Parts: sequence; C-alpha cells; structure tokens
Amino acid sequence: QVQVAESGGGLVQPGGSLRLSCAASRSIFSINTATWYRQTPGNERTWVAALVSGGATNYRESVRGRFTISKDNANDTVYLQMNNLRPEDTAVYYCNLGLRRTAQDRVYNYWGQGTQVTVSS
Repeated sequence: QVQVAESGGGLVQPGGSLRLSCAASRSIFSINTATWYRQTPGNERTWVAALVSGGATNYRESVRGRFTISKDNANDTVYLQMNNLRPEDTAVYYCNLGLRRTAQDRVYNYWGQGTQVTVSS
C-alpha cells in the first residue's frame, strides 16, 4: 500500500519562504499528476497549484508568481516552493498525487494528511 505524506510546514513571517514536500511512502513507477490544495477552518479545500502529465503547471491567481510546483522523479517527491508569503496564505496544505505503483498499473489518486502553514508576525 502506498501512502503520501506532506512535510515542511511551519510558522513564517510575512515575506518569508517555505518549501513543502509531498512524498510517496515507497518506490513507485511514476507520478503522473500532482496538485496542492489548502484549507482554512470552516472553508472548503481549494486548489493552489497543479502539475499535469507532460509537465505543464497551473496556479490559482492569488499565488501565481510566488509559488512554484515541481517534481523530483528520482525521489518520487513533489515540492511547493512558496515565496513572499502573506498572512492569507495561512492554511493546512494538502497534496494529491496521481501515481502509478507499477508499469502495469493505472493511475490512482492519493491524498496526504496535510501540513500546517502559518504566516504571521
């Protein structure tokens, strides 16, 4: 069974940076898609950044130019580099990976448990 886990959250001052990681618990064949979401108390989970098959990326308007999603195939890890953080970026961040466990597998989606990001002075 594959599990996905986020890490790298924490407390940062406005204008600061954090890099979130999202990794599979064991070696897999491929990560086909990756999406970062965030959620604040009482609100729905909303997407933040996406990386699709072929390498194209997309960002919600409020983070474009500040956040970067990337993938390290050698380590089966996806990152979200967050720069110039603002208080409104405070949320629990979740990743969703669309991955193939083996070459014969279809793509399955897996959620992590989330990591808290707090932007405050």
